[in-house]
Amino acid sequence: MTTTQDNIIRRYIAYLRLEKGMSGNTIEAYIDDIEKLLRYLDTTGESWQDAQRDTLVNFVCTLQDVGIVARSQARVISGIKAFFRFVQLEGLIENDPSEQLETPRLGRHLPSILTVDEINAMIDSIDLSTQEGQRNRAILEVLYSCGVRVSELVNLKLSQLYLDDEYICVEGKGGKQRLVPISPTAIDEIKRYLQYRDELDIKPGEEDYLFLNRRGRHLSRVMVFYIVRDACERCGIKKRVSPHTLRHSFATHLLENGANLRAIQNMLGHESITTTEVYVHLDRHFLREEIIMHHPRNKQ
Repeated sequence: MTTTQDNIIRRYIAYLRLEKGMSGNTIEAYIDDIEKLLRYLDTTGESWQDAQRDTLVNFVCTLQDVGIVARSQARVISGIKAFFRFVQLEGLIENDPSEQLETPRLGRHLPSILTVDEINAMIDSIDLSTQEGQRNRAILEVLYSCGVRVSELVNLKLSQLYLDDEYICVEGKGGKQRLVPISPTAIDEIKRYLQYRDELDIKPGEEDYLFLNRRGRHLSRVMVFYIVRDACERCGIKKRVSPHTLRHSFATHLLENGANLRAIQNMLGHESITTTEVYVHLDRHFLREEIIMHHPRNKQ
């Protein structure tokens, strides 16, 4: 954040406290939303002074893309609108680009998001004394640490693991491939699982699949749903949880911890780009730093 931005933020905080009478927690939430926007604008080469409505719309669409629920989107939009009203009142901009920004509807069912403690409890609940225990622990760690879809997980190949470089190659929708950073914690769990995997009677044609069942065949999507459900039951988690919940939680927790929004979007594979195009704007070292620095499971 530049010195000019720091100054504006300080003035905005004073405005919220003195003129709007907001509490400390509310002010903190408003500032956090503005900082999300400022980080996004840095990736577009724009500043808040010259931001246009289309840029703000794209920012909100990116929030949707990474799985931020409608209620959280509405809160962020409210914070953005309040900020631009303030800088317009201060005479720092002529037109308010957020004036026509639409708030998402809140009437529909919102997907559950797990807390960091709930996810830690799920992973810790796995019984490592069983044959499948280490496999299941590695599965939960990869789902949450990499934000992959369940279809991407069950089709993950040994030949797509670049553990020395701390990446995996994921094949997403439409056959599009992307490199996803993988945390040291997830790498350790995979390596422990591979020791057990080597003891399986692996069926012909299944040799390259990473996650296998006890009969030596790759897992089905349904089996991963059962693994997630059973972990929730052991922890007493009553929320409606699926493997996709871990993906939403991955994106939400990264964003809440300050990760770059565009980096999250690329890691989730929401843009229609091939492996060779995926790092035109964001190099892979930057993407990996975003996960390692901001992912809750790397802060223990």
